[in-house]
Amino acid sequence: MQTPSATSAPTDARDQRVLEAVRELLSQQGIHLSMDSIAAAAGCSKQTLYSRYGSKRELLRQAMQLHVSTATAALSVCEEKPLHETVLDFAIGYLEHRNKPNVRRTAQLIGASVHEFRDEAQFMYQGSNEALRNHVAEWMQTEMQRGRLKHDDPQFMAELLISMIAGQDFERQRFHTPYRDDPQERRRWAEFATDGFLRAFACTHHAAAAPNKNNTRSFS
Repeated sequence: MQTPSATSAPTDARDQRVLEAVRELLSQQGIHLSMDSIAAAAGCSKQTLYSRYGSKRELLRQAMQLHVSTATAALSVCEEKPLHETVLDFAIGYLEHRNKPNVRRTAQLIGASVHEFRDEAQFMYQGSNEALRNHVAEWMQTEMQRGRLKHDDPQFMAELLISMIAGQDFERQRFHTPYRDDPQERRRWAEFATDGFLRAFACTHHAAAAPNKNNTRSFS
């Protein structure tokens, strides 16, 4: 099955190096990063960046596309993979990606700059959170056509699933209170969110949840 692609992979090693530099600088400087700092981190000239990418905004757009592609990698799968396994893999992958130190730092820095750089912050929201929701919604639309998910509003369903997976953990981090910092704790939450979502939206013959080997799902 071909699922919608959030982005294409960087075309060569130079693109990969530049985009990795952008992502790392975002985690250090947030929206304040400059083309000079990107060029220095990527080991190229600023003129090369402008000639290849056109603008800092285009570089940010491509970096965000790579972020969305990484977060939704589990949704690009073959037809034979069970629905529960696909959604659970997405949930775990999303939580693990969002909990990477550089991704967390980037979110914190951008959040702190929203009032200063309103247009840039909105642009980054559209290219990351909104693009993620759209990509998940497109996958859900495909699953509806295949008869594995009930027909409903895919945008609402995508937003609900992402919200269920995220839970309150990122708010706990933002307020510096204990959160799920262990992969097994995140997996138990991902299983709980996946089971709940599929009970609501999976077609009957695909609704059975995988057995949970650990019944301790609460967070304290």
